[in-house]
Amino acid sequence: MRIADFACIDIERDGRTGIPEVIIADGKRLHHLLKIAETMTTKKKRAIVTRASAEQMDALGKLPFKVQKYEAAGIVILTTGKFKLPPPGGLVGVISAGTSDYSVAEEARIIAEQLGCRTMSAYDVGVAGVHRLFEALEKMIREKVDVYIAVAGREGALPTLVAGMVDAPVIGVPVSTGYGMAGKGRSALYAMLQSCSPLVVVNIDAGFVAGAVAARIASRGNRR
Repeated sequence: MRIADFACIDIERDGRTGIPEVIIADGKRLHHLLKIAETMTTKKKRAIVTRASAEQMDALGKLPFKVQKYEAAGIVILTTGKFKLPPPGGLVGVISAGTSDYSVAEEARIIAEQLGCRTMSAYDVGVAGVHRLFEALEKMIREKVDVYIAVAGREGALPTLVAGMVDAPVIGVPVSTGYGMAGKGRSALYAMLQSCSPLVVVNIDAGFVAGAVAARIASRGNRR
């Protein structure tokens, strides 16, 4: 669906793929963003906006819809009164290594929930104090988590450790925290790609991608 001369939104993407078109706010002019979000909400009863700045969040909050703001994750959800979330489609566990990884972990968690999954989360349980991880994993294993998302910066060791301890798929998310040689998430990315434990890896800071893929896996498994 074309909007003036600056956008062509894919309002049928959820029917084809199970994942709706999501609006990334980063880099968009404010009036473009508002018009796209307004059109999407009107047509689909919901718009998901990611990577929104404080200014963009404030402006989106003035649109005539129900607004949910997740400031730490940079996400805004706009809905009409008729929108209902999909029925529960599995359980996604979100684990982060450190508090610096919180924003990316929250982005993944919120996206998984918006795509119809239940979530459990455990943050700041990285390998520097690995005893913190065991209790969190014990609870998630007991609840039969379908997919794990493990978020880590620095040396990115957490997903490898998790993948060696659970019997469900693990998605590693490298985060652009850390400094020095191969900083800004590169060390974490390289370490996850070199993991000897079986896991899959998304791009640096790609919380949305991890949440969407996890929801697809969890939902498909539960439908079967």
